[in-house]
Amino acid sequence: MEGSWVVVGPPGGEGRVGATNIGRLRQGKSARGAGVTSWDLRVFAGVVGFMGCLLLVASQLMSAVHQVQFRNGATSVNFRGLQQNLVRKEQAEQIMHERLIQMATLATTKNESDSDNFALWEEPYQQARKWKPCAAKHSLADEEPGENNNGYILISANGGLNQQRVAVCNAVVVAALLNATLVLPRFLYSSVWKDKSQFGDIYQEDYFVNYMKSDVRIVKDLPPHLQSVDFEAIGSQITDNDIMKEAEPSEFIKSALPILRKNHVVHFLGFGNRLGFDSVPVHLQRLRCRCNFHALKFAPEIQKLGSLLVQRLRGVSEMQTEMDKQLFGGNMIDTASGEERTDDAGGPTRYLALHMRFEVDMVAYSLCEFGGGEEERRELHAFRETHFPALATRLRNITVSPEELRSQGRCLLTPEEAGLILSALGYDHRTFMYVAGSQIYGGATRRRPLTRLYPNLVTKEDILSSDELAPIKNFSSRLAALDFIACASSDVFAVTDSGSQLSSLVSGYRVYHGRGRAPTLHPNRKRYAQILSEEGGIEWSGFQKRVRTMVEEYKRVRARPRGRTVYRQPRTPGCMCRAGGDGSVDF
Repeated sequence: MEGSWVVVGPPGGEGRVGATNIGRLRQGKSARGAGVTSWDLRVFAGVVGFMGCLLLVASQLMSAVHQVQFRNGATSVNFRGLQQNLVRKEQAEQIMHERLIQMATLATTKNESDSDNFALWEEPYQQARKWKPCAAKHSLADEEPGENNNGYILISANGGLNQQRVAVCNAVVVAALLNATLVLPRFLYSSVWKDKSQFGDIYQEDYFVNYMKSDVRIVKDLPPHLQSVDFEAIGSQITDNDIMKEAEPSEFIKSALPILRKNHVVHFLGFGNRLGFDSVPVHLQRLRCRCNFHALKFAPEIQKLGSLLVQRLRGVSEMQTEMDKQLFGGNMIDTASGEERTDDAGGPTRYLALHMRFEVDMVAYSLCEFGGGEEERRELHAFRETHFPALATRLRNITVSPEELRSQGRCLLTPEEAGLILSALGYDHRTFMYVAGSQIYGGATRRRPLTRLYPNLVTKEDILSSDELAPIKNFSSRLAALDFIACASSDVFAVTDSGSQLSSLVSGYRVYHGRGRAPTLHPNRKRYAQILSEEGGIEWSGFQKRVRTMVEEYKRVRARPRGRTVYRQPRTPGCMCRAGGDGSVDF
């Protein structure tokens, strides 16, 4: 069809005359003769008048655009620039693995018949159920710690929600180790996270203090005589530069205890991942797990909003799982409305949560390339110059091979690559998927390969209204808590970045409280890079087999290996116990 305008004829005439009928109209005129009739003139006048109206509207629209630009001081952005931006937004999807995407698109529409063959929604239950949570019992003597100790430990934790959560639980261990009173941790303001929230804005202060009182004495503030002390001036401030990452407990005894005994206060500034794992005694390891899996409960406001989010994701109002009890306590909202969404079997809707780590800062810092060509390289170079100046300076003197980084498994997974994994595992196009994380670098063009495979993809902003999110919309840590809740509560949790604190904490939370029914999909990026490097000669069945083998190996139930965090893998002495066939329990 060459046009969409119409001409309205006179009453009693032929009615609406579309652009496709112009040829017929001309033929009719030729048959009647070459003279110009009054009908011809009326048609011509109507067309001219209609086109004139269109030109007038277009002129007014352009004038309005220029006025808005002038009022906003955006005189440098002309109408042509606006058009270019609109064209860029409508660009086709950005694809790195075209052949695999085509095969995956076909597979996701055929997976309906064999969607249960790979135990998509299950963990190895027979093995996983043998492990039971054991950190609820406090580890020290029945009497509570007294005030007669070495002094006060104060931490100011950096990072976002999940880094700060780790810092809090590590601080509990250090306070017990040094026989000190822990002051309720403070959270540093970050130019990245831009959130001024403190402990009580995110967690329940009184519950935390009371739950841990049999192990560590915790107070909300320093005593008055220490509140105005300049910690750095008296030598009581210890930064991350003073203690190595994942240090042994003996390092704290050596460096912090003498200061604590002298000044009766030590301030740990930053405190990011300063305490190791393998060298921590079992009774102190248990404190870590008591803190992370039991004592830290989200604030009621977050619990209520989180329960609303999860209920809408499931499509039901009743929530009775062990995970629900741990996450929401008595703050579950009853949203019974009679409009419940169910799966094909009549039960609650199952959903998969995907933590997609592909923000611009992560992409830029990785030094990898993701198929965007020279424009992408310039963009990420400019970002590093502004936000990572030390890294940008270092890159001027060294050569980095993006191909080598990818082969080593050091590159982030794109939404497209995450979708290929899920397709190979057998999740069909009907899969309901919750995506956690910040804005994806590349926007819609990066997301489209994933949404092409899985159109039922939502975020918290899709599920909760703007009014419901309004109280926390300017607080990134509280918003991240909703992602934590949605991922922990999901039927399946898919990880794309093993270095992510959210992925680590949620994975461990699901192991600890999931009762053997909370599977996590965790790809090996190095092995996956090898598979993708051979995509030109691999058929879909071969791709499926290798991806499934890769993911299945991570799902094996085993005790925490040396060097691994207890927050991700709590099957370790002090955290979880393994029941024997005769009813005995070890660890």
